[in-house]
This record gives sequence, C-alpha cells and structure tokens, in this order.
Amino acid sequence: MANKTIIKPAKSPAAVGPYNHAVRVGDLMFCAGQIPIDPKDGNLVAGDIKVQTERVLQNVKAILDDQKLTFANVVKSTVFLTNLADFAGMNEIYAKYFTGDFPARSTIQVAALPKGANVEIEVVAHF
Repeated sequence: MANKTIIKPAKSPAAVGPYNHAVRVGDLMFCAGQIPIDPKDGNLVAGDIKVQTERVLQNVKAILDDQKLTFANVVKSTVFLTNLADFAGMNEIYAKYFTGDFPARSTIQVAALPKGANVEIEVVAHF
C-alpha cells in the first residue's frame, strides 16, 4: 500500500478547518478545495467572480508549486459555484491556467461556501 504524505505549503493561506491543503498517495495528489483567501492576511478577497477565481487558482498554484507540479499535472478538477450564472466569468479565468490538455472537470452549484466565497476549486494531480 502506498504511503500517505500530508502537504502543507508555506505559501498557502492557513486552512479554515480541520483539514490539510493536500494529501499525496502514490503518484496522485488530492488537493482540498481552495477558496479565495489572501494568504497575506487570511481574508476573503473582495471582487467579482473573476477576481475570486484568480485568487483561488493562485492558491491552487501554490500547492502545485510546492510539489514541483504545474497545472499540466492536474487530471481532475471540481468547481463549486454559489451561482451558475457566474460560470462564464469563472471559465474565462480558469482557461488562463489550464491550457492544452484540459483535465476532466465537474462544475456544481452549491447553496453556500465557507467564509461567503462565491467559488471553490479542488484538483487531483499526478506526479
């Protein structure tokens, strides 16, 4: 059985609950959902869905960078939106980070997200 490695990147915002930023098992890394928290002050960033998505993907990037991975290593992503009407704006920013061979993706509308965020994204990446 593969070992489980806990990943807590120094450049990531502090977790807002009892979870880790990511967990590696074998050649896969399972990333916890990231919301638009500024790692400098721990506050939710103000702004529209594009601003929030940008911050979320920067937070995902910090985890990938910590493990010497890129968005090209992501094989699956899940996007949670509090309003599916924000899909186009989120998608515009998302497409700047994921280029070429896109990962499989699901997008789900949810009633609410932690700290009042409008978007949360989780990823699974391979080494």
